[in-house]
Amino acid sequence: MSALWVVVPAHQEAARIGDTLEALAAQQDRDFHLVVVDNASEDDTARIARAFAERAPFPVHVLDERDKGVGCAVDTGFRYAIGHGATLLARTDADCLPRPGWTAAARAALQSGAGLVCGRIDARRDEHGPFGRAVFRTLVATAAFFGRVRPAHRRRHGYLAPYRMHAGNNMAITARLYEAVGGMPRRPSPTDRLFLNRVRRRTTAIVHARDMVVENSTRRLRAYGIVGTARWYLDKGPGRHGEDPR
Repeated sequence: MSALWVVVPAHQEAARIGDTLEALAAQQDRDFHLVVVDNASEDDTARIARAFAERAPFPVHVLDERDKGVGCAVDTGFRYAIGHGATLLARTDADCLPRPGWTAAARAALQSGAGLVCGRIDARRDEHGPFGRAVFRTLVATAAFFGRVRPAHRRRHGYLAPYRMHAGNNMAITARLYEAVGGMPRRPSPTDRLFLNRVRRRTTAIVHARDMVVENSTRRLRAYGIVGTARWYLDKGPGRHGEDPR
């Protein structure tokens, strides 16, 4: 079986990372290594991850990345994993809850020939009721549609594959492809679209796996609002807002 490593970047996530780690421990496929990259946290994020490592059902590596930015943390984690034998890579975030079949779905898609796998995201059930989750799904669908029709994403700009909704907190990629595209941009969020477009210029082997599901926090949406969140993802900056709340 190919070596799967899961990377979780974390910045100031002491209040949430415990639930993420428990969700990973509850995976149906637990034949993987976990890398938690503490990204300049000043709380107990790293301590919680190390305590989990003592009882985890899989090997856990806790790294320290002092250069702030989710791109820095993800790239450090992925390159560490590759350097230690990873051939398949998956990522979620420290405020997310991968459903039990998440790692199995990631492995299956990559072993079936995908280079990059984009999973399905939903709102965390402990943050929203049915109506809130329905609104979230509508916003995600709207963002995906906008990405497909956005002129800058058209194939005439050198892309080999059509645009697909790509959430960094629910992705999987082969180690070979990750290195071939130069890795994750080492910068603060947003990085997802930049990374996806690097991959789109390299390969057509991009798939969407509906059975690879992560429930993610909507903290940014609540903090920034719809317009502010759209500005953030379009690289327009956070406007009047400060540090990314995730």
